[in-house]
Amino acid sequence: MSINQGEIWMVSFEPSVGSEIQKLRPAIIVSSDKMSRFGLRTVVPITEWKSYYKDFPWIIQIENLPSNGLSKLSSIECFQVKNFSKERFVKHMGSIDKKLLYKVHKTIAKTLDPKYKLL
Repeated sequence: MSINQGEIWMVSFEPSVGSEIQKLRPAIIVSSDKMSRFGLRTVVPITEWKSYYKDFPWIIQIENLPSNGLSKLSSIECFQVKNFSKERFVKHMGSIDKKLLYKVHKTIAKTLDPKYKLL
């Protein structure tokens, strides 16, 4: 099964603990395809958009488009980065463009240190 950077997949986030994101949900693969030989992928989860998320700098709004397979206006949770085995990946949904992927990478970096800047 090929799981590539920039794709959106339905991924099982169970079991979860505490405030970790839960259940079967869409996620964007953010890790390089070169890392795939280890059987793990780095993902950020997608959840339903809430208007107050606009105040959270680690959340990116994503429109539902035929190309990404999302059914409603959603949010990319860049603070909840996870590394998962490919066995957690259930179904391919679509993909995002390189511009949005770069924005996700920049936002992840800023969760590590707000001073980080990607060129």
